[in-house]
Amino acid sequence: MARGNTSLVRGPGTSLWPWLAWAVIILMADQFTKTLILGYYRLGDATTITSFFNIVRAHNTGAAFSFLADAGGWQRWLFTGIGVVATVFIVWQLRAHPGQKLFCFALSSILGGAVGNVVDRLMHGYVVDFLDFHWAGYHFPAFNIADAGISVGAACLILDELLRVRNAR
Repeated sequence: MARGNTSLVRGPGTSLWPWLAWAVIILMADQFTKTLILGYYRLGDATTITSFFNIVRAHNTGAAFSFLADAGGWQRWLFTGIGVVATVFIVWQLRAHPGQKLFCFALSSILGGAVGNVVDRLMHGYVVDFLDFHWAGYHFPAFNIADAGISVGAACLILDELLRVRNAR
């Protein structure tokens, strides 16, 4: 997780605002693309783009990979609450460690994605997914820009920790 000053990851005079701006960029890209999908596609519509990629309109009432999607509705509020708690925690971490570039990039990517999906849950009761990758008959679960931000952020958090452990030796 976060750590003290190291020349590899800490820049002088850094602030919280660039990280929040990155989260807002992800949020805006996510909401813009979802607005396009909602405006031009009906639930279940799909457009083939390549032999391995489609644009689809899917609704996810659950979490990652539709976890708890058929739980009866209470999961909407659970996942919204988790998103709000995660948002508060991430902003607190960004304020505490604004100069740790990789760590903050990761957290702000997760923040933008989490807020994007919370907005969907509050506005629609589900998350709008539309990116559908497939190969040899297997379809990866449809996802969106918010999910991509969360995934990239999680990967960067792992990389940040690996670099921290390596530099601690």
